[in-house]
Amino acid sequence: MAAKEFKKYTREEVAKHNTEDSLWIIIDSRVFDVTRFRNLHPGGASVFMDEGIPGQDATEAFFGLHRFEVLEKPQFARLQIGVVQDEEPQIQGGIVPGQISRVPYAEPTWLVEGFKSPYYKESHYRLQKAVRKFVDEVIWPDAQQHELDGKRPSQSVLDQMAQLNLHAMRMGPGKHLKGLTLMNGIVTPEEFDYFHELLISQEITRCGARGYGDGLMSGCVIGLPPVLNFGSPELKARIVPEVLSAKKFICLAISEAYAGSDVFGLQTTATKTEDGKHWIITGTKKWITNGTFADYFTVGCRTEDGFTVILVERGEGVETKPIKTSYSSAAGTAYVTFDHVKVPVENTLGEEGGGIFVMLSNFNHERWVMCCISVRAQRQVVEECMKWVNQRKAFGKPLHSLAVVRSKLAQMISRVEGQQAWLESVTYQMCNMSYKEQASKLAGQIAFLKSHMTRSAQHTAADAVQIFGGRGITQTGMGKFIEHYHRTVTFDALLGGAEDVLSDLGVRQAIRGMPSDVRL
Repeated sequence: MAAKEFKKYTREEVAKHNTEDSLWIIIDSRVFDVTRFRNLHPGGASVFMDEGIPGQDATEAFFGLHRFEVLEKPQFARLQIGVVQDEEPQIQGGIVPGQISRVPYAEPTWLVEGFKSPYYKESHYRLQKAVRKFVDEVIWPDAQQHELDGKRPSQSVLDQMAQLNLHAMRMGPGKHLKGLTLMNGIVTPEEFDYFHELLISQEITRCGARGYGDGLMSGCVIGLPPVLNFGSPELKARIVPEVLSAKKFICLAISEAYAGSDVFGLQTTATKTEDGKHWIITGTKKWITNGTFADYFTVGCRTEDGFTVILVERGEGVETKPIKTSYSSAAGTAYVTFDHVKVPVENTLGEEGGGIFVMLSNFNHERWVMCCISVRAQRQVVEECMKWVNQRKAFGKPLHSLAVVRSKLAQMISRVEGQQAWLESVTYQMCNMSYKEQASKLAGQIAFLKSHMTRSAQHTAADAVQIFGGRGITQTGMGKFIEHYHRTVTFDALLGGAEDVLSDLGVRQAIRGMPSDVRL
C-alpha cells in the first residue's frame, strides 16, 4: 500500500491555528489538528494551551511525556493532517524490524560496528539478523498483547517458530538437530553451537515481556533436555518431535511447597507396582512454569533407592491450577497435583536412583539460559535509561547533566558489560566440553555467574526506577518497561536456584577442588 500523501504547510500557516476553536501543533515536522482531540486528551485539555504549544513546534514537550509509539497508534495517527514544507522527520523510534540499535551499550559489543569478537563467526551474524527480524515482526506484537491479557502465547507464533526449528535450536547443539533445516538454512546443525543458542535467547528477551517470555515454551527449554539426554530411544522418538513442533507442551516439575532450591527435600514419591511395570506417583509441585497447559511433566521423585526423574503424561490423577505471581499469567505458572498417577517404567529418565545427577546436570543449562536472559534484559534497561536521560529535562536542563544520574548509568553499564563478557567466557567453555564435563566443571562457574547477575539486576532495576521517577512505577507510558522490569526482576533471582544457595554451591565446589598439599 502506498504511503499517504500529506498536504504541506509552512510553519507560519500552522502558527495561525493557535486557538481552542482551531488548534494545530507540530511534532517532528508532522502537523496535527488536535482541536477536537483536546478535550479527549488523557492528560487534560489545558496542556494544549500552555506557552509554546498552540500553533507551534511541540516536539520537545511531546517526547518529554510520550513514547514514540503513541504517534503510530491509529487513533492518534489519524490526527495528522499534513507535514511541514521542506522539512523531514528527525526522530526515529519504535520497532524497526531487524535493526541494530545505535544507542551506546544497547547492544552487546559483538554487534556494534567497529568491534570484534573471537567467539562469533559469520553464521552467528547471519542467524542474529534473521532471528531479530522474526522476533520484531512476529513475536514482539504477540508478547505485548499477551503480557497484558495473561493469555498464553498464540499458537500461530509457536507454529511459525516450529517451522524455522527455533524450538529445537533453543535446546542447544546436539543430535536432536540432525537432519533439520535451521532458520531456512542460515546455519547447519553441524555448526550450531551454544553461541547460536545464546543469541536466540537474547533476541527473544528484547520483547521486554517477562511472563510471556517464560510462556513461550520455556518449559520445553528446561523440561525437554532430560528426555533428550536420559530418555530411552523409544521415548525420545515419541515425545521429542511433537514437542519441538509445538503440537504438545512439556514442563519441568521439581519445586515443591516443601522444597525449592533444596532438591534433596523433595517429598513427591514414586513407588513401583508389584509387577514392576509401573510407577505410582503421589505428591505436589509448585511454581511450575508452563504447567497450566503442559501435556508432559518431567518430575523429580523420591524413590526407594534415592531420587528418580520420571516423565509423566497429563491424564487421570494429574491436576493443575494456575498460580498468580508478579508477572503475567501468560507463563502458565501452576500448582500441580499427582494423585496416584500410574506411569510406565519406560518413562524413567536415567537410572533409577540416579535422579540427582539428572536434575543437577539439567540445572546447568537452565541457569545458563537464565544468565543469557538476565544480562540482555539489563541491557534493555540501559537503553531505556539512555534514551530517557537525553530527552527528559529536570531543573531546566537535560537529566544527563546531573552527576548523580551519570553515576547510576556508569554502574549499570559496567555491570552489563562485565556480565556479558563473563557469560561469553563460560559459553566458550561449554562449546568445548561434553555434557558430562559441563556438569562436573561448570556447575560452580554458572552458579556464581547467575547469582552475580541476578543480584546486579536488582541494583540496575532500582537505579532505573530512580532515573525514571514516578514513571518507573507506572505500568503505562514512558516508564512501562522499567516498571515491568522492576516488578519481575526477582524471578531470575529465585528460579533455577536462589542466589545465596547458588553462591554457596560455587564455593563448596571450589573447596572440594582445593589441593590437599597447598599452604600459605
